[in-house]
Amino acid sequence: QVQLVESGGGLVQAGGSLRLSCEASGRTFSNYAMGWFRQAPGEERDLVAAISWSGSSTYYADSVQGRFTISRDNAKGTLYLQMNDLKPEDSAVYYCVMWGDRDYWGQGTQVTVSS
Repeated sequence: QVQLVESGGGLVQAGGSLRLSCEASGRTFSNYAMGWFRQAPGEERDLVAAISWSGSSTYYADSVQGRFTISRDNAKGTLYLQMNDLKPEDSAVYYCVMWGDRDYWGQGTQVTVSS
C-alpha cells in the first residue's frame, strides 16, 4: 500500500521560504515520476512542479518558475519542493503525487503566505 506523507508547510511572510517534503513508502520510489500540486479554496488543483524518476527532468508551472525547485532523494524515498520568494498567491494546500499504476496522493500540507 502506497503512503505519501507531506510535511514542511506553515505560515510565512511574503518573500520568505519554505521547504516541503514528501516521504513515500509502499512502492519502489525510484521507479516513478513525482509531482507537487496545490489547491487554494474554491480553485482547482493545479500542477506546480514535476520530476522524472531519475531526477534528470523537471517541469515547473510558469507561476513558480525561478522561485521553486523540485528535487528528490531516491535513497531516502523523499520528494522535496524548495519554495523561495513566496507570494500571497502561493497560499494553498500542497499535495505530492506519485504517478504509478495509478495516481497516489498525500494528505496535503497547508502553506499560508502573509502579505
